[in-house]
Amino acid sequence: MSTDAPRPPLPPFTAETAAQKVRMAEDAWNHRDPERVSLAYSPNSVWRNRAEFLQGREDIKAFLIRKWKRELDYRLIKEVWAWHDNRIAVRFAYEYHDDSGQWYRAYGNENWEFDELGLMKRRIASINDLVISESDRKYHWPLGPRPLDHPGLSDLGL
Repeated sequence: MSTDAPRPPLPPFTAETAAQKVRMAEDAWNHRDPERVSLAYSPNSVWRNRAEFLQGREDIKAFLIRKWKRELDYRLIKEVWAWHDNRIAVRFAYEYHDDSGQWYRAYGNENWEFDELGLMKRRIASINDLVISESDRKYHWPLGPRPLDHPGLSDLGL
């Protein structure tokens, strides 16, 4: 049994609470704090991220540390695709550069499943990277959460 406190909004999700959950996840990932991000997942959460399989918060934290060491100046936008009961489907795009200065935009989809406490117990992510020039970047806010007035994916034509 988990000793974690509930992480509202809790399932079953509505359009409003699914959008709130997605924005909370986006904001947390844009902070790039592996410890903070990992707390949104159940202690035994199962992930597939591209071709990598993870289980549990310690694996998630280690993955995020590696990720943000190589994906520099990372900025992410997420959007609800669909929701039902305790599941949310998300589409996203993020921009980053590597240590050589090459910029990328990664496009992907995630399927999320939550437990009764609102912790994500399953995350399945499919992601593709596109090489872009710095002039093709669309995310220009200061590092951290996306400002509320910054366009979302649909607004940007992504």
